[in-house]
Amino acid sequence: MATNPYDIALGKTPANYQPLTPLSFLERAARTHPDHIAIVHGGQRVSYAAFYERACRLASALSARGIAKGDTVSVILSNTPPMLEAHYGVPMTGAVLHSINTRLDAANIAFMLDHAEAKVVITDREFADTMAEALRLAKVEPLVIDYDDPEFPQAGARLGEIDYEDFVASGDPDYRWVWPDDEWDAISLNYTSGTTGNPKGVVYHHRGAALMCYANMVAAGMGKHPVYLWTLPMFHCNGWCFPWTISLLAGTHVCLRWVRADAMYDALSSHGVTHMCGAPIVMSTLIHASDADRKALDHTVEFITAAAPPPESVLAAMEDAGFAVTHVYGLTETYGPAVVNEWKAAWNALDSGAKATRKARQGVRYPALEDLDVIDPETMEPVPPDAETLGEVMVRGNIVMKGYLKNAQATDEAFRGGWFHTGDLGVMHPDGYIQLKDRSKDIIISGGENISSIEVEEVLYKHPDIQAAAVVAKPDEKWGETPCAFVELKPDRQANAVEIIAFCREHLAHYKAPRHVVFGELPKTSTGKIQKFRLREQARDT
Repeated sequence: MATNPYDIALGKTPANYQPLTPLSFLERAARTHPDHIAIVHGGQRVSYAAFYERACRLASALSARGIAKGDTVSVILSNTPPMLEAHYGVPMTGAVLHSINTRLDAANIAFMLDHAEAKVVITDREFADTMAEALRLAKVEPLVIDYDDPEFPQAGARLGEIDYEDFVASGDPDYRWVWPDDEWDAISLNYTSGTTGNPKGVVYHHRGAALMCYANMVAAGMGKHPVYLWTLPMFHCNGWCFPWTISLLAGTHVCLRWVRADAMYDALSSHGVTHMCGAPIVMSTLIHASDADRKALDHTVEFITAAAPPPESVLAAMEDAGFAVTHVYGLTETYGPAVVNEWKAAWNALDSGAKATRKARQGVRYPALEDLDVIDPETMEPVPPDAETLGEVMVRGNIVMKGYLKNAQATDEAFRGGWFHTGDLGVMHPDGYIQLKDRSKDIIISGGENISSIEVEEVLYKHPDIQAAAVVAKPDEKWGETPCAFVELKPDRQANAVEIIAFCREHLAHYKAPRHVVFGELPKTSTGKIQKFRLREQARDT
């Protein structure tokens, strides 16, 4: 049998092969640019040397408490320095970082803590009430560490046995952190908003996170020393991997505890912000800011947005305000953006209608994604690129999750046929750009948050006056989409919209509750199935 000469004595060695990991980006930045400002938070200024030292101290302190490979460290934090430090310090021990959505209710959080078998929880005092209840409900008994923000003190109770600053101070600044044995090792855990049942735990690996950083750099047009404003929550897909991306370029993280117009414009003008990401609500907040809050910008800020394509009026207003908007599409399972609406210079000459048509498309594969197509889920054959034939959007490549934690069946279903099935329906245009047409999973994306319509419906069916219910997305200029409930009342019942919304807010995280309630008989098929496509049409017109 012939032997490939390129395989003879040309194997992997420590000299020519190291597992990819984004952790190395911080070490390089600290060595190369030790005095460059890495983090701005209120009056705090943290250099790269200090950022790296604190990450090492955190890793050392966790290691001293027995945290190692395969363990989970959960955090519920705002976009503050400890959240950035956790993105390095936790995986530096070999452990996995689990960032909790700060808007979730206690029951959801308790499920996640148990499912992830959390050994440590780092909690901001702002979320103390919710976390206290979650810890009471959870079966695990993690070490709890309280973070009290020195720039923006919070009044919440202390839940743990040690303060975050004291914990970090106990660590060794010269800690020799753990390089992953394999780039396939898990680096983080993020939970989805599932359509049914409990949320699924999405596992990221070091390789995907590292490659995503290079892809972000290309897609966002980032050069050396960018200044990044944290309007995208870091708990969303690990901030689309930007906590690691910015270190790759020795940039500056401008932390933002609350996304408010005055704080954003202050940061944009004071720090020379070059890049930011966010949901439609962030754009809405910026362009509808009062004259008192708004500040003129002397440079263009690159703004990357996901969820529904921004309306032409919003894009025009953003451009007038000094922002260049790039639209992306992705999922928790793809580390954030997997598709980008890569704009072509020739399209600038088109009339406004033609421009809007192109901006409504999700686009082409992200630089680190290997394949993107619209496929018939039954035959697993690509649909014709005619901009009309519906199929399921599918992706595959190195920025697709490792799989779902402790859920082999869901993982196998998601990867059926060698592709990741997004569950989103779309078309393929002749030029290779995809466009979404519907969501087979009935997920509503409101303000960048995923809301399961089925979860909301389950609560509605618990209301004593409701006989039938269905929830669909209603377009919203501010939030992108909001839940709209269609309900049939039981005979002789008189519940009104205010009562129903209040009932939902009692049983759900508030952002999941419907903002609109429409009463009447629900349209159904001959077999009794609710025709949601008709409800979506009605919601758009209501």
